[in-house]
Amino acid sequence: MEDNRTVFSLLVKPVQKLISEKGFTSPTDPQKEAIPPILEGYNVLLIAPTGTGKTEAAILPIFSKFIELAEKPPGIKILYITPLRALNRDLLERLEWWCSGLDVKIAVRHGDTDVKERGRQAKNPPDLLITTPETLQAILPGRIMRRHLESVLYVILDEVHEFSENKRGSQLSIALERLRSFTSKDPQLVGLSATIGSPDRVANFLVGVGRPFKVVSVPVARYMDLKIVYPEPVHEDYELAKILYTHPEVAARLRVMRKLIEGHKSVLLFTNTRATAEVLASRFKVWDIDFPVSIHHGSLARPARITAERGLKNGELKGLVCTSSLELGLDVGRVDLCIQYVSPRQVTRIVQRVGRSGHRVGRVAKGVIVTLDSEDTLEAMVIARRAYEEDLEPVDIPEKPFDALTHQIAGLLIRSRRLPFQRILEIVRNAYPYRNLTEEDLVKVLTYMHTRYPRLVWVSFKDKLALSPRDRKGIYEYYYGNLSMIPYEKNYLVVDETDDTPVGILDEAFVSEYGEIGTKFIVRGSAWKIVNVYGDRIYVKPVEDPTGAIPSWVGEEIPVPFEVTLEVGEVRGFVEEQTKKDVGQEEIASVLSEKYPADAETISRAIDETVEQVRLEFPVPTDKRITVEDWEDYVVMHACFGSKVNRTLARLIGHLLSEKTGYTMGVQQDPYRIVIQTLGAASSADVIEALHELTGMDVKDVAIEASAKTGLFKRRMVHVARRFGALSRWVDMSNVSISRLSKSFEGTVIYDEAVKETLDKDLGIKDSIHVLESIRDGEIEVVPLRTGDRPTPIARVGLERIGRKSDLIPPEKMRRILIDSARVRLLDGAGTFLCTDCWKYVKTSRIRDLSDKPRCSECGSEKIGMVNSPEWDVVRICRRAKRSLTIKERRIVRRAKETAKLISKYGRIATVILAGKNLGPAETEEILQKERKLNDSLFELVVEAERKALRKRFW
Repeated sequence: MEDNRTVFSLLVKPVQKLISEKGFTSPTDPQKEAIPPILEGYNVLLIAPTGTGKTEAAILPIFSKFIELAEKPPGIKILYITPLRALNRDLLERLEWWCSGLDVKIAVRHGDTDVKERGRQAKNPPDLLITTPETLQAILPGRIMRRHLESVLYVILDEVHEFSENKRGSQLSIALERLRSFTSKDPQLVGLSATIGSPDRVANFLVGVGRPFKVVSVPVARYMDLKIVYPEPVHEDYELAKILYTHPEVAARLRVMRKLIEGHKSVLLFTNTRATAEVLASRFKVWDIDFPVSIHHGSLARPARITAERGLKNGELKGLVCTSSLELGLDVGRVDLCIQYVSPRQVTRIVQRVGRSGHRVGRVAKGVIVTLDSEDTLEAMVIARRAYEEDLEPVDIPEKPFDALTHQIAGLLIRSRRLPFQRILEIVRNAYPYRNLTEEDLVKVLTYMHTRYPRLVWVSFKDKLALSPRDRKGIYEYYYGNLSMIPYEKNYLVVDETDDTPVGILDEAFVSEYGEIGTKFIVRGSAWKIVNVYGDRIYVKPVEDPTGAIPSWVGEEIPVPFEVTLEVGEVRGFVEEQTKKDVGQEEIASVLSEKYPADAETISRAIDETVEQVRLEFPVPTDKRITVEDWEDYVVMHACFGSKVNRTLARLIGHLLSEKTGYTMGVQQDPYRIVIQTLGAASSADVIEALHELTGMDVKDVAIEASAKTGLFKRRMVHVARRFGALSRWVDMSNVSISRLSKSFEGTVIYDEAVKETLDKDLGIKDSIHVLESIRDGEIEVVPLRTGDRPTPIARVGLERIGRKSDLIPPEKMRRILIDSARVRLLDGAGTFLCTDCWKYVKTSRIRDLSDKPRCSECGSEKIGMVNSPEWDVVRICRRAKRSLTIKERRIVRRAKETAKLISKYGRIATVILAGKNLGPAETEEILQKERKLNDSLFELVVEAERKALRKRFW
């Protein structure tokens, strides 16, 4: 272990000089641990929390080595790959200072890089290129850029954990092998990652097969302070609930979180879904429009995200309500506290999120989990305990995905017109996800590429040779049209068939799992029933009875792991055992508080229903017991087996019951129960019988058969087929039946890959088999409960959760909520403002910070335009004085001029309307003809205009 001074002293003098100028007195833990092995030439995976100087830990020793090179070949020497364009921009700003002091040329390359800059990079390549995986795919086959890449000596892969578990990473792993295949020497790899499980597996993913590496891990858990808060409503919460049109429980959580934000300088409030983030941010602002918080998630316009990031960094805001978008290393300055709203659902999530806080010397990472109900609290307790013990979920790297492989073979053949099978295998097998690729696998993929139209590859199977086709248009279109492995997700417009008006939007994940005729769901505070699905529109009618309705955002929720829910079941089993021994609830809670990071009072409330169920003499669902009960038209099966296992069991049981009865059984599940809507065609006894039947079946085959009939499988099939180039991204598959789609791809690698992806991503086959074997062997008992059609206390938790998530709101209150939410959303919105007179003034601002009559600070003009593009893009357009603009840039200029006319005529009020969703100058002018004051009437007009714009978007 190097001491503080000697680690920096290992670097060359020019780097040491800049370190001193920057005011770095001593290295951080990641820098102490990582700089020596990087200088020694090792491939290094550095695992440490965000904000601990990971970037400098990687780049400073590489700069040191670069400066010491006796000869610097022309071309790109350092390649820095990040998962987000926004991170590229952050990094450029951060590294330019170092590069200018060391005479290192730096540039960024991504999809929006203009033609002029690309030309400059081709003629005069930078020493350090910052890019994304997709842009790397784009430049790898290019003749000039490929020549520049031959000089690459160092590759830094930022946020490795973002790639290792998905096909984007699989594709990148082969791209790095393609890069190695033509570089003058094997580049040194440095990976930067947040805290993860399976570090060695991730390191292998980073460096490829058979290459040495060192893992440097600076865990956050030992410096972490986690607290679980399960707020109980007090008198003021009932009053607040009336103001916010919500439940007292929600008001209590908002009160607790507001107090936490006010007690700290800088807070990130993480939610698990965008919908929850929107609701929370809106409720805070309705409560107090001046409360210094804002929102940040991937769907926001870039000016809004940039304004939010800067606001927190500069101290104008005290908090950001955010999603996983801020788990990554975007620069938002020092963070004092991370709040997690409801259980984080996975150990890795809470460690990564809380790891964003407290990175000053001697400070700990502080996190508070604010829980929803007793079950949520038990889950958070288990996750927090595992976080402290660094018992993280293992990283699940996809096993040789064929769609990513097809794309990479196309890339190889664009450059090399003929490739023997053996050469393809040599390159691809070095990539860790493809270490087990067989020649038989390769032949399957090449057969598809050879037989599709237009043909991607000519294959001589006898000679074991793949050849680029004579007409190369098809292979170019396929390769460059599928640079991204991130699936394109459709949105569906929900339309009230009674008056043909738009109600809201559902995402593809939700529709594929639950979008069947007859399904009830909640959107915009009301219950609806699906009556028809036509293209990208879902026709619904309002329903009075919300029983069994599904919250519309359930589709995108993070899955809870098998091991976490088993431990929740174990806790319930312990409570049951102690209660039967007449041990008091407070004493049980006190014992549990020694093991779990929550106080005895919180734990006591979390075990209320379990204790009540024991006292009512009903068996409790545990890790060793499944309980089944009838309730109205439903059978509720309590199973503490996690999201994926319960989804698998739900599909299997639903499939068996449908086969037996001839009726389609509606099923939904959460990590602790499966709810089957039997409509009187089956009972709990039938469900138990089906469960026992499954113990004697080949579960994998039945699961594939059952899944092949579902929207989930269709969704995966469409994603996979698009990646293979067998379906256009824009083709509307809504009206194609699953059976027709399956039949068209059956027997191909597309079908095989769709099955594999469904099994990996949506189902938990291995753990489901374990559960069924345990039932068969008597290790897990299945117990029917006779409840007289009243839900047991633990069933009540799940059913109430659906009710609370639904947040049903009467129509008269909904009008008030829409107006209030629109007011705070629009005033808190942001845009990029520019002067269309002198073109010298460009600034990103929140609308509420504008003066009533915005003016240019450079020339005094009132011709201020408003656009949704990031500030740096607009600055570039203005600098070029509108000469040689791309089509996209000309559109930005046109929008700026049109909005400038409105803003100079009407002032700030025009910007408020322009901040509306999909509202342009025409809609803004129309609203301003009717209302010119910031009152309820104006915001109601905006909401109505947004609905019309939404309708137009889908029609």
